[in-house]
Parts: sequence; structure tokens; C-alpha cells
Amino acid sequence: MTEQISAQNLCAGYGKPIVNDVCLRVRGGEIMTLIGPNGAGKSTVLKTLALELKKLGGKVSLCGLDADGIPPRERAKRLAVLLTDRPRVSLMTCREVVETGRYPYTGHFGKLSSEDKDAADRAIELVNIGDFADSDFLEISDGQRQRVMLARAICQEPRVLILDEPTSYLDIHHKIVFLETLRRLVDEKKIAAVISMHELDFAEKISDCAVGIKDGAVQFCGDSTDVFREDVIRNLFDLNEELYSRYFNKN
Repeated sequence: MTEQISAQNLCAGYGKPIVNDVCLRVRGGEIMTLIGPNGAGKSTVLKTLALELKKLGGKVSLCGLDADGIPPRERAKRLAVLLTDRPRVSLMTCREVVETGRYPYTGHFGKLSSEDKDAADRAIELVNIGDFADSDFLEISDGQRQRVMLARAICQEPRVLILDEPTSYLDIHHKIVFLETLRRLVDEKKIAAVISMHELDFAEKISDCAVGIKDGAVQFCGDSTDVFREDVIRNLFDLNEELYSRYFNKN
């Protein structure tokens, strides 16, 4: 499968480095999860991969091209981002929010073509939000809003999805629904997804590969079966054997 996003010796931070020497690569049809303690720099790395934060060193490649050299409109056709910031919208239906994902494809006046509307309809159907697509975006639940924003991202028809704590506002039921939807979309559309999560049990189930970040560096990067092991998790989160056994052992 083709590599869709990669980082080589990436240095991320706000004026000064927070995480150094990040190297990763994600192919179409794969989900890579970033895990690590609070403040480790997971969100900083994601924002830098998404070019929403200026990198302090290294290189980000998107669909085989240097991401810095891709014009913003063209980059938006390849990359969709769902961060923890709440979207600021007013007087918009859920369908209209989804349709904003087509702006990279519209002209200067933002008029949607029939093709754009069809893409929005497909995204709405894929994420299963048709029952409330014509509702006011501000009058639906947090879980429903998160699904709308996923549909908006899918409406861009990207090759790469970057999601920062996408289940943070959701209850258990909606976490599972969201992650099942994401897994299906990645598999069907062969999208490469890079996602940060705190819930290790969910991260283990949804991930093809994972990156552990701690103390300003990548501690490990590999297949999920190699990463979600007791010794690795204990070291990453400073857990002794007793605490790990109490909360993670399934026996």
C-alpha cells in the first residue's frame, strides 16, 4: 500500500522544541495512534504534521511530496484535520457544515456544484448522520457533532486524516460508534489516519501501528502488537507492576 504521510527527523514545538526527531510513516488503509502522558507533545506533533504549526526542523511528506511545497488549496484536497477545538459556527445545518469540506474544490465564490453536493451526500451516508443532517449544528449532541465533523473531513475526499483526541467528548457508546465508523472509512477508502488517544484499550483495538511519546522524544514506534505490551505501557506511563495489573490485566 502507498505511503500517504511521513515525517523525517521532525522537530515540533512553540518557538522551542517540545518533541524532537519524530520519524513515522503511514500507508493508505492504516491507522497510526499517538499515545503518551499528558503534556508529552502529541497534539503538538499532530498540528505540525498538519502544517497548522510551523515545524522547527525536519520534513513532512504528503502523498510523496514535500508538504511545504504544496499550495494550501491543493493540500486541503489531500489532508483533512479534526482537532480538539470546537468549531465556531452559527445558523448552519449539519449538512451545511459538511458541505464546507468542499471549499478546496469550489471557485472563488464557494458555489457548490452537483458533484460537490453528491460528495457531501456520500459523506453523510457513510457516517450515518442522515437522520439529523438538516438540524441546527448547535442543537445536536457532542457525539453527533463529532460525527458531523468527521463527515466534513471525509467530504474533502482526503488521502490523509489527522485527528486529535476525536473521542474526548463522547460517552462509551458514541466512542465505539465513532471508532467503528473511522475504521470502516479507513479500510474502504484506503485513507491513512494519524490519531491521538488517551484510552489505551480503544487505541489498541483500532490501531495498526502506534507511536509512544514521552520526555520530548519518540520512545517507540511499531506495530500495535509490539507496542501495547505490559513492559512498554508501564514504562511509558510510569506504572509499577501492581498498578498495571490492577487496571489492565483482563484475568
